[in-house]
Amino acid sequence: MDEPWSRRRWLGLVALAAGCRPPEMPPSAPTSLLGEQAPEFSRRGLDGRAVDSAGLRGKVVVVEFFARYCEPCWKHLPKVQRWTARQRDVAVIGIGADEFAGDTLAMVRALGVAFPVVHDAGLVLTARFRVDKIPATLVLDREGRVRWRSFPGDGIGAMDRAVEAVRRARD
Repeated sequence: MDEPWSRRRWLGLVALAAGCRPPEMPPSAPTSLLGEQAPEFSRRGLDGRAVDSAGLRGKVVVVEFFARYCEPCWKHLPKVQRWTARQRDVAVIGIGADEFAGDTLAMVRALGVAFPVVHDAGLVLTARFRVDKIPATLVLDREGRVRWRSFPGDGIGAMDRAVEAVRRARD
């Protein structure tokens, strides 16, 4: 005989409630851009194609800052690339903070990075996005507002949770 509130029904109710709750945003590194519009930019990517931030409205966007001289970046960037391959509805843009575009290009080629990457000549974008340590990851919502910034050492898991929280905030 099945009781009205059997263990199976309780477990189903708990699972249903857990699935409906939006994922929690992981703690964000402090930045005065949090909740603000991200700086817009239009640049040529390393592949020659235009990368225009305004054209990404309507998508969740991950902006990844890195440089060839940054040892943690060499470990982090391949993880971002693998993550990106599973995220068809998220736009990822890499920003190489190297002095020379050739250094950024060499790193991108060595690691097999396929998402659009721009070289940040003179660190203009790095300054506009107020990035002081790399690797740095920012997650933007569909309207282009900064919703999360990584702490040094945050991994792909924190970025994934931030993207999922932003993705579900409007769904």
